[in-house]
Amino acid sequence: MTVNRFGSLLSCFFTGQAVRDFSTAVTSDTGRYKIFFQSMLQQGIYLPPSQFEAWFISAAHSEEDINKTVEAGEQALRTLT
Repeated sequence: MTVNRFGSLLSCFFTGQAVRDFSTAVTSDTGRYKIFFQSMLQQGIYLPPSQFEAWFISAAHSEEDINKTVEAGEQALRTLT
């Protein structure tokens, strides 16, 4: 997975290469994102349904929210191996 970030926006791409534009973004494994997304959803974390959309982190998210998301992400990534 590679993560692109700008300020409080981020996007995750399941690819081994840097994602710099649309051409490199579409080489990502959307099937792996689907599995990751479903695992996160089952854990109560609502992500954008497409890896081509951004996640938004804001002041409305508490440290507890962020920690829960990180823990869920670690568990979701385990489902991919």
